[in-house]
Amino acid sequence: MNTLNLFGHTKRHPSAILLIVQLLGMLLYPFIEDMHSGLVVFNAFGMLVLGFTIRMVRRTPGYERFSIALAVPVIILLGLQMAGYRELLPWSSGLEALFYFYAAGSLIAYMMEDRQATSDELFAAGATFTLLAWGFTHMMMLVQALHPGTYASAVNPADPRTWTELNYLSFALLSSTGIGDVIPLTAHARALASVEMFVGLIYLAAVVSRLIGFTLQSSNKS
Repeated sequence: MNTLNLFGHTKRHPSAILLIVQLLGMLLYPFIEDMHSGLVVFNAFGMLVLGFTIRMVRRTPGYERFSIALAVPVIILLGLQMAGYRELLPWSSGLEALFYFYAAGSLIAYMMEDRQATSDELFAAGATFTLLAWGFTHMMMLVQALHPGTYASAVNPADPRTWTELNYLSFALLSSTGIGDVIPLTAHARALASVEMFVGLIYLAAVVSRLIGFTLQSSNKS
């Protein structure tokens, strides 16, 4: 019975499941990045996130077939990287960024299509933020792969930054909490950082504040 209830809850709130999966991934990745088989686990988990995201897009005004069309080549490229073709990283990162940005846009359209704040839309607000942060993380991975030495850090500044480090930078920029110890060095990286800060401010001001306003209205009426 509990299993059935959990399944029903996931059907009603796919945004919540996507959010939980992404947050678990962020906690998992630091443990596997330095492992010999870390890339296999990393890419396998990435495929899992893609699947949950496609399921979530189905609930939005976005086109599920378009999201699948973006996800299929990403899965193929991730599979080839697992087989040893690591030079394909820039291509998979670029496509993953497009996929996550499209999914985030679909969720924003879902949240903006009515004048109420449902529980699923509140979960969607969190899932959209993580999707945007992951999208920009993959953009940073692409920039770093094309221009080595793009990002530096207080620890081992000459080394390429890991996905976890760039994801940390992405969340810091998107939330406007500051850059921290990972910094963009080149003009391309700084331009991307500026765009992410702008997107984060607009998202919080235009989407999240709108949902909060509708939530407060519903509370006052009740």
